[in-house]
Amino acid sequence: MGIKALLSHPLAKYIVEEQQNWIARSTQVQEEWREKLVEKAMNTQFGKDHFFKDIHSYEDFKEAVPVRDYEDLKGYITHLKAGESDILWPGKPLYFAKTSGTTSGTKYIPITKESIPNHINSARNSILCYIAETQKAEFLDNKLIFLSGSPVMTETGGVLTGRLSGISNHHVPAYLRANQLPSYETNCIEDWETKLDKIIDETIDQPMSLISGIPPWVQMYFDRIIDRTGKKIKDVFPDFSLFIYGGVNFEPYRAKLYESIGKRIDSIELYPASEGFFAYQDSQKEEGLLLLLNSGIFFEFIPVENFFDEKPKRLSIKEVEIGKNYAVVVSSNAGLWGYSIGDTIKFVSTDPYRILVTGRIKHFISAFGEHVIGEEIEKALRYAMERHPEVEVVEFTVAPMVTPNQGSLPYHEWFVEFATMPVNMEQFVKDIDRRLTELNVYYDDLIKGSILRELVMTPMRKNSFIDYMRASGKLGGQNKVPRLSNDRNIADALTKINS
Repeated sequence: MGIKALLSHPLAKYIVEEQQNWIARSTQVQEEWREKLVEKAMNTQFGKDHFFKDIHSYEDFKEAVPVRDYEDLKGYITHLKAGESDILWPGKPLYFAKTSGTTSGTKYIPITKESIPNHINSARNSILCYIAETQKAEFLDNKLIFLSGSPVMTETGGVLTGRLSGISNHHVPAYLRANQLPSYETNCIEDWETKLDKIIDETIDQPMSLISGIPPWVQMYFDRIIDRTGKKIKDVFPDFSLFIYGGVNFEPYRAKLYESIGKRIDSIELYPASEGFFAYQDSQKEEGLLLLLNSGIFFEFIPVENFFDEKPKRLSIKEVEIGKNYAVVVSSNAGLWGYSIGDTIKFVSTDPYRILVTGRIKHFISAFGEHVIGEEIEKALRYAMERHPEVEVVEFTVAPMVTPNQGSLPYHEWFVEFATMPVNMEQFVKDIDRRLTELNVYYDDLIKGSILRELVMTPMRKNSFIDYMRASGKLGGQNKVPRLSNDRNIADALTKINS
């Protein structure tokens, strides 16, 4: 065992003990963070505008700080981009994390000196939890690859600006940097396909033990290596033992990734976003991700069914229930206040508080009142894949067909790129549809009432989703294909690509 692996064990033990200390007082810790955040920001422009000096309870906080999205916060962000100080948080941001919004165009999310440890330490701690539980640390002595966006920075109002993954790249601990691939020069390449070929050049003959990235782009990396070598990943990288991922549900990609690797390996799921690092998988044995309640973020939760109400019901951590879907709202030491991050989660445990990410609050299909969400789509697909074990899915998305050909009922159209097609496509479709009717009573009613017909499966040609992302300027990095949408913008683009 090398020195890095050896030294990681006492650090892992310490971090887990510290984690257990705050887990034991989770609700109190959240109250303390709310109070600290309000006190710290009392003299900022936002704090003055929202009378922070008069906030003495959670009820006061809810009255003073409305739930808002990026558009609602944009006026304050504009002042920050102009180089002004003390707007949302004392001083100026350390960085702007630049990200694409579906309605807001480019978003500039502040990251402060106080909030950067949330991003960096959380990623580190997820690995230390794994080491503490499994006692496996040898991977630290080999090469580690992080498939991420470019670390090149620009300036906005005197504030360094870049992609979150690129910002994080600048904070990789020195003791890991010597092990890290690809090189800084390669990471700076903007064109994803050029970058990917260069990454393969740099990594293909290295003792890779840990690979981290969003599953579809890791799969693309694996596919290129297999095409080049004719070998499974386990034969190219015999030391590869740990896969770290986030951003999308792993389940639809799991079978294809493991088939490419040629063996099962351990994995760690992360829940990072530009707005904060919210949760990570702290155990290989327990379901769900540990919600990080002691990391500079005060969490609130809105039941999904109330989210679009004029004054939605807001709950603190002590008020949540297991199994219910909530929209996540955060206030943080990055200067975000009552900020709806757009994700939905549900709790699988409240001791400790562990969650599953279930989808996006605005990503649903409800063309006929069915309100089908991402979690239901993914569960239905997983159900069918378990019954058709030959099936391997590369990527998929779902959209409504409201106005089909004359005489046909409307339907949900599934666009699926298969690595291996179902032997019996008709039964595969029926299995998905049956499971979806079990998961969503409204969809079931519409099917039984002959308002909707059974879903339609549209198999996509090889690399169709890659071509779509390329045409959209979103190939690689942290970009993801939405699982479902309530219009046919993506569907029409994919139909054109597939023709």
